[in-house]
Parts: sequence; C-alpha cells; structure tokens
Amino acid sequence: MKTKFKYNKLVLLALPMLLAACGAKKNLVKTTNATTTTTVTTSRTGTNTEMQKLAFLQKVADNSVYAKNIVGDMKFNLVIGDKNITATGALRMRKNEVIRIQLFIPLLGTEVGRLEFTPNYVLVIDRLHKEYVKADYNQLDFLKNNGLNFYSLQALFWNQLFLPGTDRLSEVSLHQFETNLQTTGTTTPITLHQGNMDFVWNANKQSGIIDQTKVAYRSQQHGNSTLIWDYSNFMNVGVKRFPAKQSFTFTTTATRQKKTVRVTLDMDEVTTKDNWDANSTISSKYKKIETNDILGKIMTF
Repeated sequence: MKTKFKYNKLVLLALPMLLAACGAKKNLVKTTNATTTTTVTTSRTGTNTEMQKLAFLQKVADNSVYAKNIVGDMKFNLVIGDKNITATGALRMRKNEVIRIQLFIPLLGTEVGRLEFTPNYVLVIDRLHKEYVKADYNQLDFLKNNGLNFYSLQALFWNQLFLPGTDRLSEVSLHQFETNLQTTGTTTPITLHQGNMDFVWNANKQSGIIDQTKVAYRSQQHGNSTLIWDYSNFMNVGVKRFPAKQSFTFTTTATRQKKTVRVTLDMDEVTTKDNWDANSTISSKYKKIETNDILGKIMTF
C-alpha cells in the first residue's frame, strides 16, 4: 500500500505667532490639558484592547482537552494525484509520547501500515512489503529549520495553539501572537510569524475553538510548503471538546516535484482508553529502508 506532508514624508510647518502675554498663558494651559486628556484616553483604550486580545488568546489556549489519551477507530482517506484511497484505521495518541495512525484491511482488520510520530523520531511501517523507515526530525528540513518538532505536530492533531520550538504555552508566550478582534464572520484569526513560516489559527469568536489552522513555509533552499488543517464534528471529552473529524491538505515543492496530499481522519468515536502500548515493536524480519528524505519517503511509501 502506498501513502504519498515569507514609509511617509512628514512636513511640519510651524509658524510661531506673536501672542499677548496673558492670552498666551491661558491658551497654553487649555491646550496642554486637552492633550493630556487625549493621551490618557488613548492609552487606556490601547490597554483595554490588548487585555481583550490576551483574554481571547487565553480562552483559545484553555480549550485544550485534559485527557492524556485520545483513541478511536476511524475512516481514513488519502487523495494524492489521481489516487483516492479509503481504508479503515485507528488513531491512537498519548500526550507527549506518541501520535499513531494505523491502517487496516477492511473486514479482516489486519494492520497493513503504520505512521508514528514520537518526540525523537518518525516511524513508517509497511507491513505488506515488510519494510520500515525510521528517522529523526533532522531529516525533515522544513521542520528543523523553523523550530518545528513533535510538539508542533502534536498540537495540530490535538487542535491546539502552539509556539514552534516549545512544548507548551505560557501566559508570557501568548504575547507573541497577534489577533484582530474586529474581523467579520464567525471566526477570529490568530497569527504568528517565525522565521520562514507564517501561521494562522481561525478560532470561533464565541467558544474560542480552533476551526482551522494554516501554515505556510517559504524557502529558496528547501522550496515552499503549505498546510491547511480543518477540524469538525467536535465531541465531548470530559468538559472539553475534541474534533472527531480532521482533514488536512499538504502541498510542497520540497520533494523536487510539486506534490499535494489530502488526508481525512474521520473517527467513529473519541475515547480516552489507555490499555495500549505507546512503543511499536518492529520484527527482525522487516527490512529498514535508508533515506535522506524521510518526507519524500512518507509521500511515496
């Protein structure tokens, strides 16, 4: 089975006027008072706006589910080029440990493929051909060069706001994000620019739940890549909500030829089961495929 993821010119004309001594003093006092009042009002307005922005960002961040495990059977769909593949599968995630996508043969339930992300490596297992690829994140140049790692990918799968290069958000780090609370529509965009990457999270104005995440990467050396990740069909997980359906489209020129991949994970249910092993065991009968381009291998495996 094959699965193929950058002012104005100011002219000041001041004409001093000869003013009577008393008149000058009175006018200056009035002007000074008016200016002071305006400055204070503007300052307060600006402070209130920043506080409102921070409050919204905090709401978005607080939507993260508390559960350590997210598990569920799913329908998997992959569209790449003229190929459209649908299979049954399962999504198993354990916070800060692993993100695992398993694909099965319909009806039989036998696993045919596995894609796994851990904090230290990416693992792709092809059980049909008894081959596997295992590589660290240094082989994903577009991630490495911009501080993206397992925790960034985890935040995407877990429907969370994230700051590249870190494994968690703090109130201080929220100040690095920009947001416009005056936009029309049902969502508010949250933006971040870092290195060669631009991020946009579109969060619901009322709930703060992220409906979509956009990531754009531009590099003369490594090509351009874009990722659009949509979330829907939110289900209750404790007191929080988790998107049972996730669909992401990845387009890149990093693999020499432009490639576009669209993946949809549609979970039947969202559970927090923990009776499973986070570590994958690879049979000694499987052949390790060496590659310097793990991204290309994932997209052509």
